[in-house]
Amino acid sequence: MIIARTLPELNAAREALGPLGFVPTMGALHQGHLALVAAAGAAGKAVAASIFVNPTQFGPKDDFARYPRDEAGDLAKLESAGCALAWLPGVDIMYPPHGASSIHVAGPALHWEGAARPGHFAGVATVVAKLFGQIRPEAAYFGEKDWQQVQVVSRMVADLHLPVCIVPVPTVREPDGLAMSSRNAYLTAPERKAAPALHTALQHAVRDIIAGKEVAATLHHARQEVALAGMVPDYIALVHAETLEPAAALVRPARLIAAAKLGHVRLLDNVPAG
Repeated sequence: MIIARTLPELNAAREALGPLGFVPTMGALHQGHLALVAAAGAAGKAVAASIFVNPTQFGPKDDFARYPRDEAGDLAKLESAGCALAWLPGVDIMYPPHGASSIHVAGPALHWEGAARPGHFAGVATVVAKLFGQIRPEAAYFGEKDWQQVQVVSRMVADLHLPVCIVPVPTVREPDGLAMSSRNAYLTAPERKAAPALHTALQHAVRDIIAGKEVAATLHHARQEVALAGMVPDYIALVHAETLEPAAALVRPARLIAAAKLGHVRLLDNVPAG
């Protein structure tokens, strides 16, 4: 596996490897990230992955300084997974001292995580656009666990006519249903035991909505179920899967999305709803 830390190193590697599938990450890799690498590799192209903890997508109350970092472990996992190129840029490369440009996002970025974390998706879109410009992949792979992020990036790519195919990959879960996330490492043992209740509540709600039960009442019950498990629900909502606009009744394509606070950890999850 080639490890590049400078743009000349990256350019040389990209030239040698040919067409690339790309997996952008912030490190602290788990099986969910490796599933993205596997999906990219299955497409028959060399796989590039980036490791960059992006400061512009963290708000003042977020955990940038505490975000887990394990460069050596991450590189070993990528190499074992068959990754051909690891791109590890510094902040000075991603955000040069006199840089003055960023991506403005609206549409699917406006609600939910966009409302809870102002500026978050602008930071995501900006760093992803920069990474696409550096890597120039034919396809990029994103986990469906961050469903809203997938839609924001897909909208940006379509709006800016970027020559990259966005490929969503289904959420990888622990045996008890908890969506894999780097932030799960922050959970205490009791919190980890309670955390799967978020996914369970979403499954119950989707079952009831598809069965024809009233959406508002079903979502209210789901919030109660999550609260009883010791979490503080931020939102549990039925939305149009692509626009992220809230839906008062079942629409297609639909997604049930959720965020809840458990201790110091913000858990995200979502499931298809039709």
